[in-house]
Amino acid sequence: MTAALDNFPWLCFALAFLAGGSVKGALGVGLPLVTIPLLSFVMPGMRAIALMAMPVILSNVWQAVEGADVRTGFRRFGGLIAAQFVATLITVHFTLSLSPAGLNVMLAASVLLAVAFMAFQPTLQISAQRERVVGVGVGMASGLLGGISSLTGPVIITYLMALRLSRNQFVSSISIIYLGGSLPLYGAMAWYGRFGWHDLVLSCVALLPMGLGLYAGKAVRDRLNEQLFRRVLLVFLTLLALLLIFK
Repeated sequence: MTAALDNFPWLCFALAFLAGGSVKGALGVGLPLVTIPLLSFVMPGMRAIALMAMPVILSNVWQAVEGADVRTGFRRFGGLIAAQFVATLITVHFTLSLSPAGLNVMLAASVLLAVAFMAFQPTLQISAQRERVVGVGVGMASGLLGGISSLTGPVIITYLMALRLSRNQFVSSISIIYLGGSLPLYGAMAWYGRFGWHDLVLSCVALLPMGLGLYAGKAVRDRLNEQLFRRVLLVFLTLLALLLIFK
C-alpha cells in the first residue's frame, strides 16, 4: 500500500477534486462531471469513480440538509429515487465488465450528453399531476446512466428544471436524488470487489480539496455571472470528453 501511495498522482488528484468542488459549490451540480474525467487521465476510469464515493455522498448530504426539509424531498421524489436505485443495481455489473478504453468512451459519451443538455436547456414543463409518473421514468433513465458511468446529471437536471424550482430548492432536491443514486452504485462496487479499503482512505483524503472547492464555489454563487461560467464549463467539458475518447 505504501508503494502504491508513493506512486499516486497526488497533485492531479487534489486539483481534480478542487475543480469539481468549486463547480458544485457554484452551481449545485458538477462534482463527478468535472472530477471523474480529470482523474481518468491519470488512472483507470473505474478507480476514478471509486474515489468519488465519500466526496459525492458527504457533499450531497451537506447540500440536501442545508437547503430544505430532507424528509419532504424524499417523499416528493421517492418514486424517482426507488426507480433509480433499481436501474443502477441492474446496470452497474455491465460497467464492471468494460475494458478501460470502453469505460473511457462511455464516460466521454455521458459528459457530452451532459454538455448537450446544459447547452440547449430544453424548455420543458411538467405539471404537478404528471410529476410522479414522469419522475419514475427519469429515475430509470438516470439509473442506467449512473450504473454505466456514475454521471446521472443530464436527465436529473432537465427534469428538475422542468419543475420550475427555485435555485435553493433545485440544489437541495438534486442533492437528495444524487444521494439516493450513489448508495447502490458504491454498494454494488464494494460487493463486486471494485471499491476497497485503499480506495475508501483515498476517498476520505479527497474530502479536503473537495471541501475547499465547495466552500469557494458557494462563496461566489450569488455573485456569479452564471451564463459566462456555464459557457466556459461547457467548452472545458467538451474538450475533456474528446480527449478521453482519443486517450
